[in-house]
Amino acid sequence: MYITDPISLPDHLTRGVVAIGNFDGVHRGHGHLLGAARAAAKQANLPFIVLTFEPHPRRFFKPDDAPFRIAPLSVKLRRLKEEGADAVVVLTFDSGLCAMSAPDFVRDVLLTRLCASAVFVGQDFRFGHKRAGTVQTIRDVAASAPAKAPLVVHEVAPLTDASGVLSSTRVRDALRSGNLALANDLLGWPWEVAGTVVGGDKRGRELGYPTANVPLGETLWPSYGIYAVQVRLDDDPRFAGRWLNGAANIGIRPMFAVKEPLLEAFIFDFDAQIYGQTIRVRPIAKIRDEAKFDSLDALIVQMQDDCTKARYILAQKAA
Repeated sequence: MYITDPISLPDHLTRGVVAIGNFDGVHRGHGHLLGAARAAAKQANLPFIVLTFEPHPRRFFKPDDAPFRIAPLSVKLRRLKEEGADAVVVLTFDSGLCAMSAPDFVRDVLLTRLCASAVFVGQDFRFGHKRAGTVQTIRDVAASAPAKAPLVVHEVAPLTDASGVLSSTRVRDALRSGNLALANDLLGWPWEVAGTVVGGDKRGRELGYPTANVPLGETLWPSYGIYAVQVRLDDDPRFAGRWLNGAANIGIRPMFAVKEPLLEAFIFDFDAQIYGQTIRVRPIAKIRDEAKFDSLDALIVQMQDDCTKARYILAQKAA
């Protein structure tokens, strides 16, 4: 269940165990915290609730920053459901929420709206106006509140490996460098781009390679180049539940001076009109960087080679 800015929760979701965070990417580090909350909820036979924020607070405070999201909301919600959440509560991060004092956040959101019995947060968790709230703030306010039962606060240590804390920053760095294997290992799931197929300039069709074009929107710009990809069309009954093979260009197409980065997926052995549909594109391996060619004929030859390599990569994956 996905609930935005609730005044209160349905009775069957109250007194739940609440995990709080931005959870961009829902990576293995997040999974460590979510797993602790899920286990506590199961042991106490209580609902497991995830509390998160949209837009990402960084977008609110730095609106001119380049896109940085690992996963759009649709992907984040799907991943949180896969982590076992009974409900995801999304608070709109706006000027009102930003100005709310930390004690008021505890009283209004955690105690009144969610009626939480326990909360799980990371060690670096800060909240409220000017990020003044800490774990101790939650404990202090909860202890003084006239609640029927105490609110228990759990501070979860971060998950680490040989390179340090597993963080969204490390995932972003891996994607921007084209290291999909590292990014996917940190995530614990294969990274993907999700969006709506839009009309383009038909360049691909003119060259014999019609593409499904997906604006990256708020999704971070990964290393530009050509990728072997798998594509899924969950909204289309003809293809629902299947991953289709293809090759995709992610970037600005140097020969055609695209202003904003775009994902353009050529699906192998495919001839269906899918404009307006939601599409999921999962890059499997990077084949090469973007390049500018001397002629369209040279570009076509390179595209043929790219598709041959993509087919081989995907066949090896399936073997």
